[in-house]
Amino acid sequence: MNDVQQLRQKHILGLAELSVEEMTLILQTSESMREIIDRPIKQVPTLRGRQVLSLFYESSTRTKASFDLACKYMSAGAVSISKDSSSLTKGESLRDTVRNVEIMGPEVVIMRHPSGGACHYLARNVSSSVINAGDGTHEHPTQGLLDMLTVLQHKEHLDGLNVVIVGDVFHSRVARSNIIGFSRMGANVVVSGPSTLLPPYIEEMGCQVESDLDHALAEADVVYVLRLQLERQSASYFPSLREYTELYGLNERRLALAKPDALLMHPGPMNRGVEIDSDVADGAQSVILEQVPNGVAVRMALLYLLLGGGE
Repeated sequence: MNDVQQLRQKHILGLAELSVEEMTLILQTSESMREIIDRPIKQVPTLRGRQVLSLFYESSTRTKASFDLACKYMSAGAVSISKDSSSLTKGESLRDTVRNVEIMGPEVVIMRHPSGGACHYLARNVSSSVINAGDGTHEHPTQGLLDMLTVLQHKEHLDGLNVVIVGDVFHSRVARSNIIGFSRMGANVVVSGPSTLLPPYIEEMGCQVESDLDHALAEADVVYVLRLQLERQSASYFPSLREYTELYGLNERRLALAKPDALLMHPGPMNRGVEIDSDVADGAQSVILEQVPNGVAVRMALLYLLLGGGE
């Protein structure tokens, strides 16, 4: 059982700032929240009267919807502001947005932003707790937590598991959070992809690099396929989509190189036929759809812990 019963952190800005004990507490609490999600009547009064503000300056479906549902299921008051409905479209600076957010008095602010470090800036300038819902190519901590939760529901532990992350690591905040999270919890993390899509010195984050995907997949317990983020690529990082698919696309032949009980994961949305084939995305080893409700559970757990539910 985890000895830590409360988060030491006021903010959830990245898994790099959480201890193993804190991550364990969040994952254990998330399991309890899954029980609420699985009930016929899902709403509980735990956070009634508490106020949450969401600021989404990038497009999002799963993350935004899961935070909105987490607030609803916990009975917290929630206000959501998107990029198109905010004053950013009128030229307002992030600093002015921060000042206006502060005076509204929310207890938790959830923010997704295209610039890395934006959530840290917000956290330094508001008294509210801040949850990073993805900032630039920095981190996406709640995605990393829900991914670890999904694996734990199928494996007894994370320690010693072989986790292979394949694809566009360079532009992926999901990859960074997963490398940090899984490696901190004792897993062996290997990343594979074109050299142009791997950040320099990535091994310093706690992973190994294997350019040959077939070699990387040998003995894998978890195969995590990243979305090819063409919208973030201002230059061509590989000759063609066809070549990328031939070398790094996940198909039945490649998945068979992993362990027979290996889990297949993807953060979504998927580029079917590019980084992943439909046969494996919808196959028996895929837990991609299971990741979605686990996202709601993790975000419920964080709201509960940050707003004093653990006291």
